[in-house]
Amino acid sequence: MRWYQPLLYLWASPTTLLGLSVLPIVLWQRGTVRLVAGVVEISGGIVTRLLTSHMPWIGSAAAMTLGHVVWGVDQACLDRTRAHERVHVRQYERWGPFFIPAYFISGWLIARRGGNPYYDNPFEREAYEKAP
Repeated sequence: MRWYQPLLYLWASPTTLLGLSVLPIVLWQRGTVRLVAGVVEISGGIVTRLLTSHMPWIGSAAAMTLGHVVWGVDQACLDRTRAHERVHVRQYERWGPFFIPAYFISGWLIARRGGNPYYDNPFEREAYEKAP
């Protein structure tokens, strides 16, 4: 672990706490929780329902990152998207609590110019380039 790693966790912690907020419900619904290389991966139950029906701009998603937490529809989705979602973890470490507003403002500006707010978003483009 690098000496500054705890600072990166602290900087991303507001969003990490948001990602962990579903933990009691997921456990009650017999979902799964795993720690993989310093990132909490959660799947099943309410997480599956949120990802498959309530994602802005795209409708549904296989996985989503919130700080150092990744929500996935199921374990197969978490395994398949791990490299992509880890790019988002690094983005949260850079942007901290500003990541979510920056992500949505970017998408909104892109949509206003006629682009796709998800695929043309620079945060997603970086994740797809680094982890195709």
